[in-house]
Amino acid sequence: MPFEIPENIHPNCAPLAWLLGGWRGNGEGDYPTIDKFTWGQELIFQQDGRPFFHYMARSWVTDAEGNKVRDAAQETGFLRCHEGGEVEWLLTHNIGISELWHGKVDGARLHLTTDAVMRAGTAKEVTAGQRMYGLVEGDLWFAMDMAAVGQELQPHLWGKLVRL
Repeated sequence: MPFEIPENIHPNCAPLAWLLGGWRGNGEGDYPTIDKFTWGQELIFQQDGRPFFHYMARSWVTDAEGNKVRDAAQETGFLRCHEGGEVEWLLTHNIGISELWHGKVDGARLHLTTDAVMRAGTAKEVTAGQRMYGLVEGDLWFAMDMAAVGQELQPHLWGKLVRL
């Protein structure tokens, strides 16, 4: 079924309409403090005509055959769209972290950088991040860099998702 832009989309959100809907796929992860791993992810971007998208995501660790081994990260938040393709993203994670991201949409690519990171006293230290989402031949490619637990900003997650 082809993707259709909703008639009620707010003009500030129109440059990001390509994100709307559900996505599912898999990828890889790595970081100096953990073993390399593979993962699956499902995410949803919703809108209701106001100048923001609601975002929800869940992921799971997979084995070499792609079977689910255990649940992993969950996050939810609001991608607030402004004139000129500027965005703010408020995210909350199940691991006790909340973040404020700033970014800009450029065609079929969204690049974001953290502005602030808050954490619960029991959460691991995360100090900065970068994310990139890009629509390539109908698929959503994703990459996330992270600075955490005393490590400099570096690649952490990457993968490809397909529209549901």
